[in-house]
Amino acid sequence: MNNWIAWIKKQLKREDPGEKLTHQHGDSASISDHSKTVPIREIQAADAQKILKHLKALSAEDRYLRFGYAASDEQIEGYVDSLDFVRDSLFGIYNRRLDLIAMAHLSYSINPDCASCAEFGVSVARSSRGRGYGTQLFDRAITHSRNEGVRMLFVHALSENTAMLKIAKRVGARIEREGSDSEAHLVLPPADFDSRVEEMLDQQVAWTDYQLKSQAKQFWALLGLKRPNGGASTDISAP
Repeated sequence: MNNWIAWIKKQLKREDPGEKLTHQHGDSASISDHSKTVPIREIQAADAQKILKHLKALSAEDRYLRFGYAASDEQIEGYVDSLDFVRDSLFGIYNRRLDLIAMAHLSYSINPDCASCAEFGVSVARSSRGRGYGTQLFDRAITHSRNEGVRMLFVHALSENTAMLKIAKRVGARIEREGSDSEAHLVLPPADFDSRVEEMLDQQVAWTDYQLKSQAKQFWALLGLKRPNGGASTDISAP
């Protein structure tokens, strides 16, 4: 199915898969290869406990890089409790056991002077690193932001968080460093037909993928059996 959706997306593009995302600074970066994407589902309030489990499983170092401080379990609980699923947008990648293995938080500004701004934050389970999930979540957030009328996307990160800064720099974000902190900002083009269709397809694929995984999980639970091959892996492609 993913290859079929990728083919449709390519037909809808005005240019080749090497199409550029251009903004007013004159920088550009290639849009990622959608043939290698994984389903990314918008996270709902019902999945708050999955978010909590995912974030608590992060190491002390990963918590520091994600939040900018050494977040304790209590602070993570406070963060999850404060999430506004109506105002903000959250996106997640789930494995076949429906564990949340990567997530992004797109927080919209409540400052009237920055009404068209949003901030992006991301975390990926250590066992799922190196597969481009952070990049794909950022691409998903860019598309959604454009369709929501966001014109400026910010990423606030520690200067040592090279992985996050690399993701931002890849699409031409301007990065400003001040001591131990860095801030990347990316000016987004307005929504167009391509961005709206792309998000519509992404939502449909993610919804179908999640439903199939949920049904499979219920099936094996009903039989009282483990999934084939053990089913213990956190790999999104694992049985």
